[in-house]
Amino acid sequence: MKNRTRDLRAARRAQQFRKFRVTQLNLVPLVDTFVSIVFFTLTTTTVGELAPVVPGVTLPQATVGTPALSQLTLGIGATVTLANHPVMNTLDAAAEPSNDTRHPLKVPTLYRAMRSLADSLRKAQGVAPDGDLKVALAIQGDRTMRYDLLSRFMATARLAGFTHLSLQVQRVAGAP
Repeated sequence: MKNRTRDLRAARRAQQFRKFRVTQLNLVPLVDTFVSIVFFTLTTTTVGELAPVVPGVTLPQATVGTPALSQLTLGIGATVTLANHPVMNTLDAAAEPSNDTRHPLKVPTLYRAMRSLADSLRKAQGVAPDGDLKVALAIQGDRTMRYDLLSRFMATARLAGFTHLSLQVQRVAGAP
């Protein structure tokens, strides 16, 4: 009787675990998929320049984005300047708390100056109040500026109506 019970229990377990048994695993489609992904990745991406410039050939020039001179600039050094006009001291901007509970990153003094500039630009462009500004704002920050302060200035600019923001860096010789 004991052997029969043990055999029945073993048969039930074999029946339960039969569905988990893998009889065959075909890896060919998986390998083909990975090879296709690697092939398309290598053929569609470019690393660096494709070919060196031939001596004696002058290639056309291209620009990316809006030239810095035609953008409004927010300079952040010892003082914060907006369109080459000083707005406030950077230390004062860092210490100034927000007066808006919905926007804790807002710098009120800078916001008023930016909002005034944005309103005058909207008026000059014939855009409705609170309309989308088509003017880009380039932020030129000192290399020693803290990221939390930069995020406050960017949030303030967005709240004032500037939606096209860019961070400018100085290009050094020898950099691609």
